[in-house]
Amino acid sequence: MVLSLKDLGLVDAPVSMDGRYVMALDSGTTSVRAVIVDEYDCVVAQASKRIKTRFPQPGWVEQDPVEILAAQIAVMMEVQFKSGIHSDRIAAIGITNQRETTVVWDRDSGQPIHNAIVWQCRRTASISDRLIDEGLADEIKAKTGLTPDPYFSGTKIKWILDNVDGARSAAEAGQLMFGTIDTWLIYNLTGGEVFATDYTNASRTMLFNIHTLDWDDDLLRMLDIPRNMLPEVRWSSGDFGRVSSDIMTYGPPITGVAGDQQASLFGHCCFKKGDTKNTYGTGCFMLMNTGEDAVMSKRGLVTTIGIAQGGHISYALEGSIFHAGATVQWVRDKLGLINSTSEASDICRSLKSNNGCYLVPAFSGLGAPWWDPDARGLICGLTGASDRATIVRAACESMAYQSFDVLKAMELDSDIKLEALYVDGGASRNEFIMQFQADLLGIPVVQSENAETTALGAAYLAGLAVGYWEDLEELEQNRMAGRSFAPEASEEEVASNLMGWHDAVARARTR
Repeated sequence: MVLSLKDLGLVDAPVSMDGRYVMALDSGTTSVRAVIVDEYDCVVAQASKRIKTRFPQPGWVEQDPVEILAAQIAVMMEVQFKSGIHSDRIAAIGITNQRETTVVWDRDSGQPIHNAIVWQCRRTASISDRLIDEGLADEIKAKTGLTPDPYFSGTKIKWILDNVDGARSAAEAGQLMFGTIDTWLIYNLTGGEVFATDYTNASRTMLFNIHTLDWDDDLLRMLDIPRNMLPEVRWSSGDFGRVSSDIMTYGPPITGVAGDQQASLFGHCCFKKGDTKNTYGTGCFMLMNTGEDAVMSKRGLVTTIGIAQGGHISYALEGSIFHAGATVQWVRDKLGLINSTSEASDICRSLKSNNGCYLVPAFSGLGAPWWDPDARGLICGLTGASDRATIVRAACESMAYQSFDVLKAMELDSDIKLEALYVDGGASRNEFIMQFQADLLGIPVVQSENAETTALGAAYLAGLAVGYWEDLEELEQNRMAGRSFAPEASEEEVASNLMGWHDAVARARTR
């Protein structure tokens, strides 16, 4: 049994009759969205709803899967009401989602047995450390492209099975199902007809062999996870069933699924080897398309499936930064130094320099390229002249510094020199950060004209599967680039800033 509209307290929207559009569902960490896109890649309507996040212990991060589902269905309905575009006019639906976040639910009741463990959660650090101590890290990386870390889904599943009463025995009896958020949504939206994920999300679990393109029995044994819990893995652009008629009357097909960062890569039309994008969201995520080569990093990056479309796999190098936009939100909500994130750019520009102040936002450890789960945040370089603007600027600069470290590691691992960086996400609209990023990198930083690049990528995947768009060439022709930020700072200024940043990171690290 799956959760019904009656369980969620929701009803369906009315229906009209002409036109064709693609709907994208963007189930993010802080909010869920429904976006309607036309054939020219223009967003014609959207609706969003925030999601609550819970912190039951330091370093623990959870969300309610039922709340996520209810919110996602609610915005699907809202965007239809707002636009007058109802289910009979939706040619296809694409889903993109926060990755690694883990849901385990009962096969009969459809109810989660525990809150979703969010990708940011660090409760499974001891499990990851054990894998490393037992000398299994190299095997895991060779098969999955990932470094053992609490970030990925595999250790989260194990924690649930080991810590929720009756979960282990229920899993062994075939009673439990695991999914990342895409799978949880697909299962419920299709009325339990489809239990599946796509290659990009599967590649983030630390259970999936990115070379054989299958769940790996050796990895499952390492973490003591029954294979029967796992969903079928499908191409990102293809058949994922139809939305149940009690949710959308005409039951549009779900034909596109990808993890949020891979969807963003696709939305930027980064189809060629060397194309690189960075998303400045809650975290910061940089992906470089490495084509058919699954480049194994020697510098703290992970190798992942970047694009799985048209029967072709393109791999990617990825660097994940845990706190980007979340850092500015922390400055707003916890320190009360700003009233809104939108005012941060002007505050930063009120200073001629950072005055030697750096903020390392290791609130739940450091991600790429350091991978130090025990690192903790710090602010250093404070003087008697430091004020509100000093700390706000240090918070904003931290996004660009972390992104610099990741990109330089990518260039060294791939032997590819970037010519431009394509950017999206909320903080990509902060002109101070984008200019500072261009200065650090010494290359143009190109904003996406469409702020909903991740949703657009999901829409592309869905539309391609049903012939809404003909091919990749049509998508590239439609692509609209936004403002480009060219480097302006001197080499001496950049070198001084980076020296101060790396000294601050060294102080925050524990390994």
